[in-house]
Amino acid sequence: REPDVPPEAPLLFEVTLLEVRDDPDPQRLPPATRLRLGAHRRERGNFHFARGDFAAALRSYRLALRALDGPTAGETGRGRETGTAGLQGRDAEALPAAPPGPEEEEELREQRVKCLNNCASAELKLHRAGEALAACEAALSISPDNGRALLRRGQLLAQQGRDAEAALVLRRALELEPANKV
Repeated sequence: REPDVPPEAPLLFEVTLLEVRDDPDPQRLPPATRLRLGAHRRERGNFHFARGDFAAALRSYRLALRALDGPTAGETGRGRETGTAGLQGRDAEALPAAPPGPEEEEELREQRVKCLNNCASAELKLHRAGEALAACEAALSISPDNGRALLRRGQLLAQQGRDAEAALVLRRALELEPANKV
């Protein structure tokens, strides 16, 4: 049957918060879960960015970066070498997740670079050139040949009047992506 509420009628909802949970610690999440969570948060940031809510987009991109952080392939979890088979419950949960394999590590790096580039773009939209430059440099520390980060960094350096440095960076970006017309 049709509801008794007429169309366009104002509604009042009462909501009761039943539980509050902290975000999971990325150190304890397996790499596949970190990738999935990071991608979801980055996509949420893209949603906000497309709607012009750059501050919300930036928050989402930073949350994505937090989710993507965790042990790297060169690290091992505390206590993993000494055996943890007897640990259960909270004791087992206190251990970090196993480090990612080479393919997962590469995907985590790529996702971090995407998030950092997105952070730089959002920072620019918020007129925060210094923070945008820092995000570009963080992306380049992970992927020195990232064309998007190089191009944006070169543009930001030029805006700051650092022309010689900007020219070097922009030449490098053009070498990597000659078809880019920006």
